[in-house]
Amino acid sequence: MDSAKYRVAIDSLCVRDLTAADGESGAYRSGPGYRVESLEVSHGLRDGDAAPRMAAVGDFYALKSRIAQELDDRWGRQHEPWGMCTLTTRLERGEEIPEPWRLTSILTDDLNLWQPPGSDRWIALGVAYRDASDEIHVLAVASDIDPV
Repeated sequence: MDSAKYRVAIDSLCVRDLTAADGESGAYRSGPGYRVESLEVSHGLRDGDAAPRMAAVGDFYALKSRIAQELDDRWGRQHEPWGMCTLTTRLERGEEIPEPWRLTSILTDDLNLWQPPGSDRWIALGVAYRDASDEIHVLAVASDIDPV
């Protein structure tokens, strides 16, 4: 694990201008008030055999846990992992969920969530693996939009 690389990416998300339109280059997804970046991505695990893919998902969760521990050490543990089941249910009922929380509820099972000291911004980490046609990602989310 290259901790320095992830720390730099997350530090950048903490101060980055989040007013850019969706589709900004370098982002997994971005829009007004949020940016989602892939900190790590699998290679060659799309639409393949489920066993290697699920083994990789476990590895990506372990990586997410290591990064989360570093952020807990830095900012303090602020929130328990936030399960996406409630948001998924709300989406299925037709409720409007703002981005990036709509996207993350579709892609991830849970998020680790922080508000860095002195900031109104939310930083979240999750593992995106639900879409078998996409690679597996450890996602870092920065948002000025409060979680719902």
